Amino acid sequence: MIKVYCYSRCSTCKKALKWLDENNIEHEDIDIKTCHPEKEALQQYYAQSGLPLKRFFNTSGIPYRELGLSKKLSNMSEDEQLSLLATNGMLVKRPLVVGDGFVLTGFKVEEWEDKLKN
Repeated sequence: MIKVYCYSRCSTCKKALKWLDENNIEHEDIDIKTCHPEKEALQQYYAQSGLPLKRFFNTSGIPYRELGLSKKLSNMSEDEQLSLLATNGMLVKRPLVVGDGFVLTGFKVEEWEDKLKN
């Protein structure tokens, strides 16, 4: 079963969960605000995903803007970025989907169909 880190008030997360339900894909919902992934888990997800680390940041979120991360991330090491992501679930791009052998950030139907329906 896949894990879906999401936020109940996020419209993208709502669309993603609805898509999972409509496609009869079993999933475990995890509230990213109260039960966000720890640094070790994020390191594993990042390595497994093959994605740039920037894709793990919720760049449209308030904490991202308040911390001025658009200007700071390029000067931070990967370790520092992962540590920062682990401090606040609202910094993490959502939904964050973790499955057997794959990790998805955000809700892009094409990516989800490729990983979850094949």
